[in-house]
Amino acid sequence: MVRRLGRKIRRHSSLSSEIKSKNFFGGFQGGGYKPLSDEDVQKIHRAALNILWEVGMKNPLPILEKVALDKGCKISSAGRLCFPEPLVEDVIDRACKETVLYGRDPIHDIELSGRKVSSYGAGEAVTVLDPGSNDYRPSTIRDVYDIARVVDCLENINSFSRFVVPTEITDLMSADINTAYASLMGTRKHTALSFSSGENVQSVIAMLDIIAGGEGEFAKRPFCHGGGCTVVSPLQYGADNCEVAIESIEMNAPIWVVIAPQSGATAPATLAGSLAQCFAEALASLLLVDLIKPSHPVIFGPWPFVTDLRTGSFSGGGGEEALLGAASAQIANYYGLISSVGAGMTDSKLPDAQSGFEKGISVAMAALAGCNGISESSGMLASLMGCSYESLVIDNEMLGVIMRTVKGIEVSDETLSLDVIKEAVFGDGHFLRSGQTLEKMKSEYFYPEILDRKSQLEWREDGSLDIRKRAEIKVKQILENHSPLYIDKKADSLIRQNFPIQINFS
Repeated sequence: MVRRLGRKIRRHSSLSSEIKSKNFFGGFQGGGYKPLSDEDVQKIHRAALNILWEVGMKNPLPILEKVALDKGCKISSAGRLCFPEPLVEDVIDRACKETVLYGRDPIHDIELSGRKVSSYGAGEAVTVLDPGSNDYRPSTIRDVYDIARVVDCLENINSFSRFVVPTEITDLMSADINTAYASLMGTRKHTALSFSSGENVQSVIAMLDIIAGGEGEFAKRPFCHGGGCTVVSPLQYGADNCEVAIESIEMNAPIWVVIAPQSGATAPATLAGSLAQCFAEALASLLLVDLIKPSHPVIFGPWPFVTDLRTGSFSGGGGEEALLGAASAQIANYYGLISSVGAGMTDSKLPDAQSGFEKGISVAMAALAGCNGISESSGMLASLMGCSYESLVIDNEMLGVIMRTVKGIEVSDETLSLDVIKEAVFGDGHFLRSGQTLEKMKSEYFYPEILDRKSQLEWREDGSLDIRKRAEIKVKQILENHSPLYIDKKADSLIRQNFPIQINFS
């Protein structure tokens, strides 16, 4: 009966014309999933405060140390900067609780607040898996652009950060400039930028001003933001990335701080202890920015990582990582801070079944826990060492499915559909011609493009393709037909006169 109804739907032209992918772009409220009890959250919070006061942070920037001491902090006998509990609580209370990541086109603007969920891609891998290949190669500046233009076409990846580094560019200033340039040439989505040094930030801002239309124009609607991994675990500020974070304030955009202690290596082996240390370090990073510029928006990124203690290597795909990510989102929501969590970090080397279930579990848990910005959510393989074009396409559909679960089920007099049920029962005996069916199919369901829902016969007649092959076809279609140059010719010419651009589009 179900099969006959399916065929009837496909033959019904007025209905089939409406079956188009309704993609869920983010912004739905998560937070229903809570791996921790309220008491557990409080215990982890208290432990983090204790760590900040009794252990403190090594190697603070002089500018931070000066303002912190004026606010009641102390330098311990071990030479560590210690933060008193009342100050930390005050900074959490006054911290910016909402912000917007602007796209160069307003359609790509993303509101980060409350428990609204969005996804962005990132990774900084050093190798790439080409479509159809099982062999990795070093990533290049061309890959930065090509991945950007693929992501530009993937509606469920809401914003962009470089997925790969240009391994052929050895000068760090040149690498920062070229990755920013290639990213912005390939997508109009909001873009997170990476900087190897705080000294490079102003040069990139000068380039962003040219793209935006003149000096000072970028800051009026900043379509990029910066930041970095401001802590070297355990409990030591990383000077270079701290300087990047402070310099990035000049972009007039949120500062992202990512804290990634690794359990059993640079953090305790217990998951609770890893969370306590990670949140102490993340709060120390919030303090770094907020004490220098109070209430400047910070994307708060506690990303506790997991070690496979049999080998000592990072493992991104295990259940422990998924649990830590969801717990991190829950605690960040307890603070009311704008949150970022790393999820989707499979250990598989191919876009296969292992990749699918590892990514799906961790991303879904982070989303349902209400993370504002789920990073590493697409494209990444091999424990973040590799990026796959095909995975970008596959993961885009995974994100659409997951965002549908975040949207949840609307229960109202209308959606309970009692009148519609009566009409069908006493009428045609089915709901295919119901006005509600035509209306709700546009908003109630997610329709994937490359996931297979064909009959066995149709699948075989179409070549018996698996999901990776279907993704390969989609990637090649995008790369052959979507070659945007989102920096106009006049601005591009001026940029090339003033900056060492190493990618050409001829």
